[in-house]
Amino acid sequence: MPNSCKVAVKQLQVGNFIRLPISWKDHPFLFSSFKIRQQAQIELIKNLGIEHVFVILDRSDTAVLTLEDARTKKQPIVDSNLGQLHEELSQQKADSIEAHKSLRRQLQKTEQHFDRSIAMIRSLMGKLRNRPLNAVSDAKELIHNLCEQLLTSDKLVLHLMTDTKDDAGIYFHSLNVSILSMLIAKELNWSRNEIELVGIGALFHDIGKLKVPSQILRKTSPLSSAEQNFVNQHPMMGVDLLKLADNFPSEALPIILKHHEFLDGTGTPKGLKEPQIDKLSQLVAAVNTYDNLCHSDRSRKARTPFSALGYLYKHYKTQLNPQIVSRMVKMLGIYPPGSIVELSSGQYGMVMSVNMSQLLLPRILVYDALVPKEQAPIVELAQEEMTIVRCLPPAALPEKVFKYLNPRERVSYYFGTDS
Repeated sequence: MPNSCKVAVKQLQVGNFIRLPISWKDHPFLFSSFKIRQQAQIELIKNLGIEHVFVILDRSDTAVLTLEDARTKKQPIVDSNLGQLHEELSQQKADSIEAHKSLRRQLQKTEQHFDRSIAMIRSLMGKLRNRPLNAVSDAKELIHNLCEQLLTSDKLVLHLMTDTKDDAGIYFHSLNVSILSMLIAKELNWSRNEIELVGIGALFHDIGKLKVPSQILRKTSPLSSAEQNFVNQHPMMGVDLLKLADNFPSEALPIILKHHEFLDGTGTPKGLKEPQIDKLSQLVAAVNTYDNLCHSDRSRKARTPFSALGYLYKHYKTQLNPQIVSRMVKMLGIYPPGSIVELSSGQYGMVMSVNMSQLLLPRILVYDALVPKEQAPIVELAQEEMTIVRCLPPAALPEKVFKYLNPRERVSYYFGTDS
């Protein structure tokens, strides 16, 4: 816990990191905790009618004045018109609140598109056996619409979506791998046809698991060698299912078959090597591995997006295409949506979205104990002059911060636009 002490307002000086002891709505500052950067802020705090504040000592650049020093220190002249400064800060706060509301509306709109896509995937996978042509036609329409948005939007934003229910995992995973694969294909300047092929291939990459008994897929203990060998055959079972639909693009079939193959021959089901694995399959294999690292299975705990990217970069050098992995790291940013971070202000936050043109400056949902959870500030680091100090595992958060930020157990992405 931060080392803090209660001090009189008259003891404050520039460089102190403080926490105000009043409701968030009763002061003009954006946060209830912040570092004092100018004398005028101290004068504004004096005008709030409070006698004491809390100073966080280990986040302060300067020591707290003693009462004796506070009495004898010559008060600096503040040139600013305090009334005007109060008004400006209040307006900035109001603008920030409105911006937060606007972002939440964007997130809500994106969530609606995401939910519709999930519902469509659930439907088309459900009818693949009985009405395969219809299922593939629906999938083509979904991928075509996503590709259209991807290629025509100027200000793409990658958003963090809400959690999934366990029984819907395959749909979320399939959409997630498809979305990220299409984004990376675009970043690699692939053609529209290649982007749509990688999108539909990724969407159906795990369709063969529909032929794997549910008791095996849901098993929490390690699989027997026979069970693991059976699961390893799901790419070939997926190809068999898709052969029922002669409108499924043949160029995308290798993705279904090879999404678990690695360049060094250590993959499954056939142990293929790099010359035998086409570039579309190499892309989906990298994204599929990343998404699996972000989610727990019977052999490992889920990694944070930040940790998963680092692990992928360090430990899959011989197995995955390094150009694709590097592009994925650059595209998601150093701190992908879903990452838990500590800010230079000393506050905790969760990365909610990344503007594809400003990867180092993500939007972050910030924890503030005095701000209601539903009004939690979502800040843009560029505007608030903050930086990210480090990334944290969710388990490292204090319990009250964990409940406030609500880190996602399953990290899912969907893109929208800045409007």
